[in-house]
Amino acid sequence: MAPTYPLFCLGNPLLDIQATCDESMLKKYNLDANGIVLVQKEEEAIYQGIYEDIQQGEHVLLAGGAAQNAARGAQYVLPADSVVYVGCVGDDKAADQLRHACSVEGGVRTEYLVDTTEPTGRCAVVITGNERSLVTQLAAANKYKVEHLKSPEIWKLVEAAKVYYVGGFHLTVCPEAIEELAKHAAATNKVFSMNLSAPFLCQFFKKQMDSTEQYWDYLIGNESEALAYAASHGINTDAVKQVTDAQASKASVDSELQTQALIDIARHIAALPKVNTKRPRVVVFTQGTGSTVVVSSDSETASTYPVRKVAAFKDSNGAGDAFAGGFLGGIVLGEDIETAVSRGQWLASLSIQELGPAYPKDKQTFVKA
Repeated sequence: MAPTYPLFCLGNPLLDIQATCDESMLKKYNLDANGIVLVQKEEEAIYQGIYEDIQQGEHVLLAGGAAQNAARGAQYVLPADSVVYVGCVGDDKAADQLRHACSVEGGVRTEYLVDTTEPTGRCAVVITGNERSLVTQLAAANKYKVEHLKSPEIWKLVEAAKVYYVGGFHLTVCPEAIEELAKHAAATNKVFSMNLSAPFLCQFFKKQMDSTEQYWDYLIGNESEALAYAASHGINTDAVKQVTDAQASKASVDSELQTQALIDIARHIAALPKVNTKRPRVVVFTQGTGSTVVVSSDSETASTYPVRKVAAFKDSNGAGDAFAGGFLGGIVLGEDIETAVSRGQWLASLSIQELGPAYPKDKQTFVKA
């Protein structure tokens, strides 16, 4: 009997080029230590050199792209043949490297659309201390078309799946494909989940993001993304205002105050109108070493879950994707929210002890905290 792949993921496949650098690399390309740059066509000449520069010293090549990282994480915690991932790549060696890393090593079924006009997308990951700066050139990833999703072979996988996950970055590429998945999920009472993915998406792709919100069964994000969402949607509770003012003045933010601000934002999102009223909306916000915040539209009580402590730390790149992967794995397995959050935190704790968005080669067994 052929596998049914209960989790279907859509995103922007990238080849990550990761290296630990000194601040001169940041200065050369005018990068923030913890920033994200999505390279536009007119900016390609500015950033072209970074992909060569970062490979001059010790570096690693990884299967990247936020949703692909999460897909690999979900497959790590699920039985074999549980996850399928789609996106667009070029017809080149980098695409072959992605297939090997994601499918052969990660066990994820990849069904890439292949574009012959652009190279496979790539992301320079500049690690400085505990910070990471991302410079992403989508290239072929930006060429994904809804026709690929709707093709008989791929749509058969969509219909067989039970849970759908879309990285927010895909809002810049093919909103039509996101809408098709979302509408199918709502019509069939399946789970549709998205990730806010980056603060700039909440600000500059607000229209595209808002067009999907009526379908969110699960929304995942971190504290900076949540605050960016609040700013672009006029969420101005006392806690949100205090945190925003503190950040603007570069003052330290009280952890309890920040948690309350995230609860306020999550409650606002959870209460938004929803197409599939058979399912509650669950909003999940992580905040690094701070507690994970969960708000559900069917409960007046917000929940917070302290994160796990780890003995070793290498870097945080991909930690949020690891959390999403573990959490989605829990949802696929039918676990309650508390257990799914614990599974996500567990996988994130494993990932930050690896180099880049990776998971231990010797497979670990989940134990609930």
